Amino acid sequence: MGKLPGLSNVYLISGLTTVGGLIQGFDVSSMSAIIGTDQYKTYFNKPDPVLQGGITASMAGGSLLGSLFSSWTSDRFGRRDSLFIACIIWLVGSTLMCAVQDVAMLIVSRIVNGFAVGMLTSQGPILIAEISLPHQRGRLLSLQQWMITWGILIMYFISYGASFMGNNGVFRLPWGIQMIPAIILMTYGKRPLKFFRGFTPKETLDPIVVAQTQEIRGKIEQERQYHSVSWLELFNSRNIIRVHCAIFTHIWSQMSGTNAMMYYIVYIFEMAGLSGNNTLISASIQYIINVVMTLPALIFIDRLPRRKLFIFGALGMGVFQFTQAGLMATYGHAVPGGLNGSPTVTWKVTNPKASRALIACSYLFIATYAPTWGPLGWAYPPEIIPLYIRSKAVSLATFFNWACNFALTFFTPPGFQNIQWKIYCVFGTLCIVAAIHVFFLFQETVGKTLEEVDEIFETQSVWAFKVRQEPSRLAADIEQAKEDIGVGKVGVSHVEAK
Repeated sequence: MGKLPGLSNVYLISGLTTVGGLIQGFDVSSMSAIIGTDQYKTYFNKPDPVLQGGITASMAGGSLLGSLFSSWTSDRFGRRDSLFIACIIWLVGSTLMCAVQDVAMLIVSRIVNGFAVGMLTSQGPILIAEISLPHQRGRLLSLQQWMITWGILIMYFISYGASFMGNNGVFRLPWGIQMIPAIILMTYGKRPLKFFRGFTPKETLDPIVVAQTQEIRGKIEQERQYHSVSWLELFNSRNIIRVHCAIFTHIWSQMSGTNAMMYYIVYIFEMAGLSGNNTLISASIQYIINVVMTLPALIFIDRLPRRKLFIFGALGMGVFQFTQAGLMATYGHAVPGGLNGSPTVTWKVTNPKASRALIACSYLFIATYAPTWGPLGWAYPPEIIPLYIRSKAVSLATFFNWACNFALTFFTPPGFQNIQWKIYCVFGTLCIVAAIHVFFLFQETVGKTLEEVDEIFETQSVWAFKVRQEPSRLAADIEQAKEDIGVGKVGVSHVEAK
């Protein structure tokens, strides 16, 4: 690969690509640790719940637009250059955030940043899905979620450290540091990203690689034939179920309430009776759990059935959401006017044991989400969508991700103010509905080749629970690859991705 031999490693390429996830994580916690500081409240005139919801949700609003725009840039310029453009936009938005003068400028800068995040989260997973092989696809796509969790954790501690500055650096410093991942990704983004269309005798005579990459070669040719596919192609009888499942993977991931709890964890722990530094430290534990519990997905996601992870994850999250609602309803009371002058926090649990149980349920909720819906939310859509519509379909699914994120982050503060603990009942109910939906319609894809996934959706029953799980044909493909290697049928060539 010329001057860049290191980039031939698919893990390195995927790791660099998922720096976009790090950027998204930075954006999540760049607000969560700051909104409770006196400097933020004073500088922005103590935003009421609706205004604070608008400030936080503005990033998601930009992201849903960026996710759709990324389909056009990807088709026109390629995945790699699309990521590069997103990084430039992110740097512009972060610069505006550093120089912020008022709420209006803050909202505009977060919309710009969100636009970049929408592009990164749409095209990054697609690129990884296209360069990875079936036995590693889930693991590599899960890197996206793991990098998001690292971004959340790192930025939270940066913001926590900045909170002791005592001036406007409390928010300006973290918002400036978040430029760094984009600069890192830009240094990689314009370099040639190559992957094998054929094989070299030295590097790719492993029969597994031969068998799986032969399939990728065929899919590349298919993409070239359908380069200018219409958006209407997403909704024909062949593709609509796949697109439906891809969209709802993102919808249910958001509607579980996870990101709402991430953005507003400080408010939640204040309702649990914590205050001051204890609130910030306890919130950091949740972010650490998020990082640690995503690790099992990286290790086991390509061995465990997708459907079971989805269903048990949703049911578990639902249980913890309802438990939190019960604890708050039983042991809490209304706080007229808001706690400590915050109009958002209008409910407080005063029983010490109930407070600890409430915090524990919050931790357990995240510990359930992290190895299930967190990584699968990014892994499942790209692997069920045919290559020739993948860019548009995944962009559309990511659009719904950010649309739900926008709605939740905007309405959660007013929800805490007006319906208090009942908001957990809403999230819990949606988790149960998600589990039922997966049981009926989400097909199993673990260990399947792209061709086998096509056959499942095109020839099997639309009702996923009726589909008999057959062993992958990969073993037969490997034997055929061995024969091809033996008689010299494997050619040597490569193609350079845009």
